[in-house]
Amino acid sequence: MRRLLLSNDDGVNAPGLHALHEALLPYAKLRVVAPDRDRSGASNSLTLSRPLSLTALESGFYSVDGTPADCVYLGVNGVWDESPDLVISGINHGANLGDDVLYSGTVAAAMEGRNLGMIAIAMSLAGRQHFDSAGRVAASLVGALEQLSLPPRTLLNVNVPDLPWQEIRGFRVTRLGHRGPAERPIETRDPRGRIRYWIAPVSENADDGPDTDFAAVESGHVSITPLQTDLTRHAALEDVRDWLDALT
Repeated sequence: MRRLLLSNDDGVNAPGLHALHEALLPYAKLRVVAPDRDRSGASNSLTLSRPLSLTALESGFYSVDGTPADCVYLGVNGVWDESPDLVISGINHGANLGDDVLYSGTVAAAMEGRNLGMIAIAMSLAGRQHFDSAGRVAASLVGALEQLSLPPRTLLNVNVPDLPWQEIRGFRVTRLGHRGPAERPIETRDPRGRIRYWIAPVSENADDGPDTDFAAVESGHVSITPLQTDLTRHAALEDVRDWLDALT
């Protein structure tokens, strides 16, 4: 039976993680290792300044006092004899579209699995209601993995519309869109009168063309985007070489 490691960034008690576990339990041997609290926005950070605590819970899940990437690192390389075949992160409480993948702990958990040689999938729901729909999508993808051929060091970023299963219109393979520049931080004062700042909500989309993840979810389709971690702007390499040549 296939061995799956489940993790997330919303915390070990999050409804999305439990919905994912329930949906996949009939199809695989599952291990759940997740943060002990909400670590949304943690991105790919690892905890290097202190040791980590891995705690077994009554549910059979394990919690870690660290980041999503910490959880997957321990889940793959840590205290068990058997390594998983696949890492699935989610189901996130909210979409991870476009530039979100740079900040998302959900995507980071899947990316850590990819870094450790696993097939990896990040699952997100564009809302907080229909986790059962996202669970059915996850089960469908896991059931069809034998037919999937991906280049090395690839992960799948999956976003599911927050709709009942019967209203989802199908699947689309997409590229990442992107948002516009971030808004200004929101200034507030604490009870002692000191100024504090909230990170502002996301800005309007700058690129949500018909082939993007934004457009797919907006139209009621499941978006599946293959991601890689090579951030090199290959088209700019020659321009930078010419610039450096002009300096010498």
